[in-house]
Amino acid sequence: MAWKTLDDLDLSGKRVLTRVDINVPMKDGVITDHTRIEKIVPTITDILAQGGMPILLAHYGRPKGTRHDDMSLRHLRDALEHHINAPVTFVAETVGPAATAAVATMQQGQVLLLENTRFQAAEEANDPTFSAELAALGDIYCNDAFSAAHRAHASTEGIARLLPSCAGRLMQAELSALEAALGTPKRPVVAIVGGAKVSTKLELLGNLVGKVDHLVIGGGMANTFLAAQGLDVGTSLAEHDMTQTARDILAKADTGTCKIHLPRDVVVAREFKAQAPHETVSAAQCPSDAMILDAGPETVATLKSVFDSCKTLIWNGPLGAFEIEPFDAATNAAAEYAAQLTQSGALISVAGGGDTVAALNTSGAAAQFSYISTAGGAFLEWMEGKTLPGVAALS
Repeated sequence: MAWKTLDDLDLSGKRVLTRVDINVPMKDGVITDHTRIEKIVPTITDILAQGGMPILLAHYGRPKGTRHDDMSLRHLRDALEHHINAPVTFVAETVGPAATAAVATMQQGQVLLLENTRFQAAEEANDPTFSAELAALGDIYCNDAFSAAHRAHASTEGIARLLPSCAGRLMQAELSALEAALGTPKRPVVAIVGGAKVSTKLELLGNLVGKVDHLVIGGGMANTFLAAQGLDVGTSLAEHDMTQTARDILAKADTGTCKIHLPRDVVVAREFKAQAPHETVSAAQCPSDAMILDAGPETVATLKSVFDSCKTLIWNGPLGAFEIEPFDAATNAAAEYAAQLTQSGALISVAGGGDTVAALNTSGAAAQFSYISTAGGAFLEWMEGKTLPGVAALS
C-alpha cells in the first residue's frame, strides 16, 4: 500500500489534524445513531496513546458555506467526550484566532473539536489558502473519513499535500478491505449489484464486467435486463429506455470472462405493500398485470452455488424489495448463506451502500461479513474504478 498509517509516524507531542466523519443522524437535537462516532474512537484513542493531540476536523449537513446553529458541531461534543472517554474542547470556529489560541494551549490527553468545516465556502472549493490555514494548526494530518474521500475538499485533499499524512484506523480498515475485494482479490470473484435503476450504476456495471468472474444483477435493475432479453416484466419497475444499454453490458460480458446472472424465477404481486398476495413464477412468465418484487428460490439456489465456487464477494444493492415482507426473502437468504461461508473461512465478503447495509442488518448477516462499508458514495465510486481524491492525496 502506498499510504502510511498511524504506526508509520511519530505522534508524540504532535498536533494531529484528524479528519473524521461524525455526520450522525439527529432528531430534535438528539443523536439517533451513534455508529459514526463509535467508529472513529480507535483512531482518536490510538493518537492519544501515542502522545499525540487530536484536533478533529469534520462537516455536518450541507450548510453550503454559511453558519447554521443546528449544524454546529457543538451539539456533538458531549457524545464525543462520552465515547472517547477523554476531555473534548469545542472551538466555535474552524480557523482564526480562537482556533489558533486553542491549539496553542492544548495539553496531551485532550481532544480539540473545531467547528463545521463546511461553514466555510472555501472548504468545498478546496481553496489553497484555507488548506494552508488548516495545515498551520497541526504538525501531522490523519484522514479517517473514507466516506468523504471522494470529495476533493480542503480538509480531505488540500491539507494532505501540506503536512506529513496518514490514514486513520477506519480509513486503513476500509482501504485494506477494498483492496482485498477488488484490487488484488482471491479469485473467483462474484459481485452482486442491485437497486432500482441501471442508469445510476452504469459506470459500476461497466467496471465490474471487466474485473469480476460472476456478476449478479438484482432488484429493479434486473427487470430492465429481463426486458432487454425480450421478456414481459408486467408492471414492474424497469427502465425500458435503457434496454439497449443492458444488451450492450450483456454483450461485453459475453466477449470476456465474466458471467452475468439474472433471476431465473421471480416473486410477483399486484400491489406494492407488505404481505401482498404473491406467487412465484419463471422469469419468463411474469403476468402482464403483476410486478416483480423479489427473486425466487431457484435463483437463490443458483446464487448459493455461485458463492460456493468463489473466494471473494462484493455486494452493493438488494435483490428485491427488501423493505417489505415477504419480498426480502431472497436478499436475506443469500446474505445468510454468504455469512456462513465467511465464518467458515471459505469466502471474503465486502458490502457497502446505504440500502445494502440496511438490508444486511435486517437479515442479521452484517456482523458475519468480512467488512461492511458505511461510506456510501465513496464506496460506490471506488467500485466504479474511480480515483478518490482523499485517498490519492495520502499516497
